[in-house]
Amino acid sequence: MRCLGTLLLFFLSAWTFAQPIGTWREHLPYQSAIDLANGPDRVFAATPFSLFSVEKVGGKVERFSKVDGLAETGIQAIHFEPSTQTLLLAYQNSNLDLLTDEERFNIPDLKQATGVGDKTIHAISYLNGRYYLSTGLGIVQLDPIRKLIPDTWPLGAGGRAIAVKQFAFDATHFYAATEEGLKSIARTGTNPANPNSWQFLSGTGRLPPGPCSYTQVMGSDLIAVVRDTVYRRSNDQWTILHASDWPLINARVSEGKLLLCQRKLSGESRVLILNPDGTTQRLLTQLAAISYPVQSMLINGEPWLADRFEGLTRFSSGSAYQTYSINSPQGVASGQLLSADGNFFATAGAVNAAWNYLYNGDGLFALRAGKWINYNRYEFPVMDSVLDLISVVTDKRNGSLWAGSYGGGLVQIQPNNTIRIFKQGSLLPAVGDPTSYRVAGLAFDAEQNLWISNYGADRPLVVRTRDSQWFRFATPFPLPENALAQIGIDPFGYNWIVSPKGGGLILYDAGTSVSSAADDRWRRFRSGAANGNLPSDQVNCLAIDRDGVIWIGTNNGIALLDCLDDPFSATSCEAFRPVVKNGPFAGYLFNGQTIKQIAVDGANRKWVATSNGVFLIDARGETVLQQFTAENSALLSNEVLQVVVDGKYGEVYFATDKGICSYRSDATIAAESGEGLLVYPNPVPPRYTGTIGIRGLRDQSWVKITELDGRLVYQTRSLGGQATWNGTDYSGRRVSSGAYLVMVVDEKGKPIANGRIFFIE
Repeated sequence: MRCLGTLLLFFLSAWTFAQPIGTWREHLPYQSAIDLANGPDRVFAATPFSLFSVEKVGGKVERFSKVDGLAETGIQAIHFEPSTQTLLLAYQNSNLDLLTDEERFNIPDLKQATGVGDKTIHAISYLNGRYYLSTGLGIVQLDPIRKLIPDTWPLGAGGRAIAVKQFAFDATHFYAATEEGLKSIARTGTNPANPNSWQFLSGTGRLPPGPCSYTQVMGSDLIAVVRDTVYRRSNDQWTILHASDWPLINARVSEGKLLLCQRKLSGESRVLILNPDGTTQRLLTQLAAISYPVQSMLINGEPWLADRFEGLTRFSSGSAYQTYSINSPQGVASGQLLSADGNFFATAGAVNAAWNYLYNGDGLFALRAGKWINYNRYEFPVMDSVLDLISVVTDKRNGSLWAGSYGGGLVQIQPNNTIRIFKQGSLLPAVGDPTSYRVAGLAFDAEQNLWISNYGADRPLVVRTRDSQWFRFATPFPLPENALAQIGIDPFGYNWIVSPKGGGLILYDAGTSVSSAADDRWRRFRSGAANGNLPSDQVNCLAIDRDGVIWIGTNNGIALLDCLDDPFSATSCEAFRPVVKNGPFAGYLFNGQTIKQIAVDGANRKWVATSNGVFLIDARGETVLQQFTAENSALLSNEVLQVVVDGKYGEVYFATDKGICSYRSDATIAAESGEGLLVYPNPVPPRYTGTIGIRGLRDQSWVKITELDGRLVYQTRSLGGQATWNGTDYSGRRVSSGAYLVMVVDEKGKPIANGRIFFIE
C-alpha cells in the first residue's frame, strides 16, 4: 500500500541524516503479535501497541506507529479488504483508521460515543461495501465510503447490548456469536436492528446452549465454538467437528481449512489445521515459535501465526519456519530512565501506589548504537528472581550497569554481559519481609561510591565504596516503612533522597568519611513553615539543575531549594514555589497536579512528566514553553511516567503507559569550547523544511549565518550547546542553493569557531 510506504519513507528519510530537531521516534515493543491480515504483497501484523508488515517475497520488515501517522497507540484488531485495497485498524479505545493507497482517514465516531457501554471491537468482517464490527455493543456497521457509522445492531434480549465475539454470513443469513449464544437472521426481508428478529441457533439440534465464542462459514457449512468444542452444521444437522482437552484461543477459516490456536494452562501450545471433514491436515508445535498463539491464517498454503510472546512466524514445509524479529524493547517501561554516553536505558518494573510488588519480570532495556538488548529472566536465566527493576545507574569507571530490583536485590551487568546479584551480606531485608531485598534508588558520587536506597530495611541508606566495602545507615528520625527511593547528589556531594509514602525529602551529608557516622548530618524537609515548606509531604521525584538548584516534584506541584551554601539550616533554607503568569493571573507552578518526574536539559530548562502530558518550562520555572500531549503531538499517551534527557544530542525520552517515545529537542549540553562544531543536516536536502541544528557550542553563544561575501542572513544564540535555524533569512524567505558560512563569535564579536553549510535544490 503506497500510503503506508509513504509514511515509512518519511520516517526513514529523516534518519538518513540523523533525527531532525523537532521530530519524534517510537521505541515500542514488537515481539508480541495479536492479529494479522493478508495484503497484496505483504502480511500485516498488529501488536498491542502498533503495526508492522513483512514482505512475502524478501521478508523486509516495516514498522508503523503513532509517530508515523497512525491515530493511536494500542491496536485491538486489523482487517485488509482486497476488493478495496484498504487496511482497517481498530484500536483498543474503539478509534478506527482506514488506510488506502491515497490516504489515512480517521473515524473517531465510536471512540467518541459516550454512555453506550462496552465498545471493545473483537473482530472485523466485510460484506458488500461495509465493515461489520463485532463489539461489546452488538454489531456496528462502518461505511468506508462515507466514513461514518450508519447503524448498530444490539442483539441482547429486550434490546440490551451484549458482546458479539464474531460475525459471519452465507448467501441467505447473518450469524453472530454472542455471549448469549449463536444467533441468526435472514439477510433479506428482516430488520437486523431489531434484536427480536434474531433467532437462537444455540440450544437447537445438537448445538448446546451457552455463550458462543466464534462462528465462521466454511464452504457450505457453518462453524460454531461453544466451550472449546467446535461444532459444524452441515445440511441443517449439527455435529462435533473437533473436541479435545485443549482450551481454544482462536478459530479461523482460511483457504478452506479451519485453523485452531490452542494453549493449555501449563503453557503448552499448538496450532491445529483441520480439513472440512475434521481430519488433521497439519499440526504446528514448534516450541521456539509457538508460545501463546493468538491468530493464524493460510497464505498460499503456508501457515502464518501471530503469537503473543513470539511475534509473527511463517511456517513452510515440514518443521521449517521463520520468525520475524524486530529490534525493539521487550515491553513498556514504568521505572527509571537513564541516558549516559549516548546510550539509553529503561527499567520496566514498577510498584503500586502503596509501594507493593507488581512482579514485573521484563527487566531492563538497553539501547546502544541503535540496537536493543533486553536484560531479564527470559534472556538471562540468572535473573530469574530479579523482578520489578525500578532504578538504574552506570559506573563511569568500567561502563557497567547497576540496577535495583524492588525485592530481588542489586544487579550488576558488566559490559561483557556478566551478571552479579547482591542480596544477603550486602543489603538488608525489609522489616517484616525477610526474603525481600528492595532497592529503590541508586546514585554514584564524585568518588565513585555507589549510594543505595534499601527500601524497608532498618538501615535503609547503604553505600558500596569504590573498593567494594559496604556501610549502612539508619535515619535519625522515623520514616513510614523506612521508605527511601530516588537519590540525587548535588555539586557539594550531599545526598538528596526521596522518602515515599509521605516521608518528604531527606538531606544527608556523609562528612569526611563514609565509613564513620560520627560527623554525619541529616535534615528532613516536609510541608509547613520552618519544616522545609514543601507543598506536600508526598514527594515523588527530584532533579538537580545546572545551577545546583533542587527541584522537587510532589503531588501538589513543584518546589525549589536554592540554598546549597547552607542547606542544613532550618532558618535560612526552605523551599519556595515558582509562580507562573497566565495572562492577568498568576499561580503556583503545577498547583494541585501530581508530578511524576523532572529532567533537566542542556539549556537548564525542565521537562516535567505528568498525567496531562509533558511540559517544558524555562530555567527558572516562570514560563511554560511547551506542552506535549497525545492530542497535539506524537506523544504516545498523556500518562507520562518518566522523562530523561540525552544532553549530548538533545533527545528527550518519555516513558508512558503505552510505551517509550522520544523527541529531538533544540537544546544540548554546552561544549567547553567552540571546537567540534557540527551542523546537521549538512548538506540540507531538497525540499527540507525542518530545523537545522548547530551543535558543539558554549552556552549562549552568538551564531551568525552569512553568505560567502559576508552578508548577514541570520543570527541567533544557542540554547545550551546548540543553536537552531529554519533555513530562512530575516524576511522569512528560504535561502537559495549554495554554500553559507556559520560563524560562532563571543560577546565582543570575536570569531571562536566557524563552519559551512550547503543547501541543495
